Amino acid sequence: MSAYLQRVRNGEEIVVRDRNVPVARIVPIAMPKDGDYAAEEAYLIATGQMKPALEEFDEKEFRKLPRPAVSKRAMEEAIAWAKGER
Repeated sequence: MSAYLQRVRNGEEIVVRDRNVPVARIVPIAMPKDGDYAAEEAYLIATGQMKPALEEFDEKEFRKLPRPAVSKRAMEEAIAWAKGER
């Protein structure tokens, strides 16, 4: 199986057959182009890294939510962690 997956990683399409009858196809997932958010979301959903939204995002309702209070130190630690400094 790993040999087939390597071939798919290299861009090849694999057709799975049962008694010489095609039953499935293993194809590489196309990586999204920069700035193509719809393609990026489709890629993340296809790879299991993201789930599709259950409902439309309502920015007005989002803005009504209370903002969390975060200390300056916690914010600095989070930024340092995100930069890989911690």
